[in-house]
Amino acid sequence: MVMRSSGPIRVLLVDDHAVVRQGIRMFLGTAENIDIVGEARNGQEALDLTQQLEPHVVLMDLNMPVMDGITAIRELRQRCPDVEVLALTSVLEDRKVIDAVQAGATGYLLKDTDADALEEAIYAAARGEVRLHPEAAKRLAREVRTPDMREHLTPRETEILRLVARGRANKEIARELGVEEPTVKTHLTRVLSKLGLASRTQAAIFAFKEGLVGLE
Repeated sequence: MVMRSSGPIRVLLVDDHAVVRQGIRMFLGTAENIDIVGEARNGQEALDLTQQLEPHVVLMDLNMPVMDGITAIRELRQRCPDVEVLALTSVLEDRKVIDAVQAGATGYLLKDTDADALEEAIYAAARGEVRLHPEAAKRLAREVRTPDMREHLTPRETEILRLVARGRANKEIARELGVEEPTVKTHLTRVLSKLGLASRTQAAIFAFKEGLVGLE
């Protein structure tokens, strides 16, 4: 498991229910190298605390007062693009899933996720990797449109797209393909541009849709 060399992964919990936040704290209480640095009760508090506390990963509920999670994700991606956001919710509605990913969420998990899976998703998010609940991935795959540019992807770009969909970080892709990490970033930028997509999460869903990887 790849860990941050600069220290523990700093996590901000965002949920309007105190009992949920307490439960997540208990879930992650024994997690190695994860430090819960704060809690927010709504999206606005999440924005304020993110700028104050500088977390690496934000666990974001979607249905909250004052400012909902999807609006907060969109704002966070604009203000703090280096912070990764995991949507953690009890809601599995097509529109919510789609809106959260389009807003910039790196992953989409349900609150019935077990402690080990949640911990692993936080580690993955800190590496910039995609983690989606299987049912959320299926719903997203139904929504993603197949662009006409598919045939213009080079073999190398297609391979990088496949590896992104499998959750690989750029550094891992570079090591696997025997190239430099900036080369991977350049290829991925071209892939997103050709496909008209905004994020590696959307790229992963496109790969599921096109059958480049399977939906387990």
